[in-house]
Amino acid sequence: MRKRWAGDTWRSLAALVHDESGLPADQIGADLAPATRLAHTSPTNIGGYLWSVAAAYGLGLIDEREGIERCRRALHTLDRLERHEPTGMFFNWYAFDTGALITSWPGTGARVIPFLSSVDNAWLAVGLRVISSAFPKVADEAHPLLAAQDFGAFYDPDARPGSPAGEISGGFWLTRPRRPHRAGTYCAGVEVVFHTRHHYDLLYSETRIASYVGVVAGQLPRAHFDILDAGTRTYRGRTVVATWGGAMFEALMPDLFVPEGHWAPDTFGRNHRDTVACHREFGLADKRYGYWGFSSCAHPGGGYSEFGVRPIAWLPRGYPSTKGGEGIVTPHAAALALPYAAQPAEENLSRIESELGCYGPGGFVDSVGVVSRRTADGYLAVDQACVLAALANLDADGCLQRWFVTPDVEASLRPLVAGRPWPIASRVDEA
Repeated sequence: MRKRWAGDTWRSLAALVHDESGLPADQIGADLAPATRLAHTSPTNIGGYLWSVAAAYGLGLIDEREGIERCRRALHTLDRLERHEPTGMFFNWYAFDTGALITSWPGTGARVIPFLSSVDNAWLAVGLRVISSAFPKVADEAHPLLAAQDFGAFYDPDARPGSPAGEISGGFWLTRPRRPHRAGTYCAGVEVVFHTRHHYDLLYSETRIASYVGVVAGQLPRAHFDILDAGTRTYRGRTVVATWGGAMFEALMPDLFVPEGHWAPDTFGRNHRDTVACHREFGLADKRYGYWGFSSCAHPGGGYSEFGVRPIAWLPRGYPSTKGGEGIVTPHAAALALPYAAQPAEENLSRIESELGCYGPGGFVDSVGVVSRRTADGYLAVDQACVLAALANLDADGCLQRWFVTPDVEASLRPLVAGRPWPIASRVDEA
């Protein structure tokens, strides 16, 4: 069953890619018709595609030759994309077919002020690191792109109201946006840019991948990781370090590459397991949806929304689990749970396919309503990349973690993860 899921998921990822540019579109329709591909892509989408090529190779879905050809085509386009040269960072939106920087939104013509995201660039860096290890023949093309990225450009050494010194910003614009911002620069020799006013201050968030990548590169101090907030929530007897909105993506996506649960079984590992248990109990026992797995996704009826388990969210109200009056589950959230609840997660995915019909020629469709059984009409690149990564780690001996964690990465990150101060010893009231 998992082998079939992996093969179909790879089919959707391959269908997203433009033949000439080698870049994936952000989304494709449920029938995988090329005409249904959206016109834009992002650094996260590209990074997700690159690690998916490696995952497909690890699972035996493609051979080494095809993997190298796919990576080289994408790397060739990446090398000519417009970037912020002083920092080597990529902008958030490009045309997936030509690689042109998007300054007006396809379809509407709305103006887009180019933005550089710390986390999106980090996911691209992850993809570059993975393919460099999986396919050594492409390393000479991937390494210059990776080496040019300076994550110190996002690091704020000064304390701000509500934020301690040493956090990273969400990103920056090169021209003044019509939204809250802070003009300045965090890098010597880099001109003034316009940073987001918000900083990433939560430990248990997908944004920690930017911390990992920056520390590995020597561009962020190790102390930065220890100041990240680890606030807790208690739900059904379990006390867990909270994510921002209660979404599975926030909690578990970095663990696809950094083996947090293995390096820190009593802190990260226990929190990962308990977070998965909270998702299961919320969906099955609390809400009685019959299914579980909540995370941001495309939803039935069109659009994209945030979904989560509110009782374990740091945000006071958290993310909802419903849209249009019914619960919305997303398969990529259940796939992310596979390392920490393999049998329940696989059973859940099987029932999402067989009972809710949330499946198509490209694998699991992005989400489904548990009452109407109406599905989202398409596949998202990053969500499919999560599904394939989880399956590859499970069935190909943790290949993505092995390829990401080179000896220098382990020497840098393992002490950081294992030694991170933790606010709680997670506990369950068995009574």
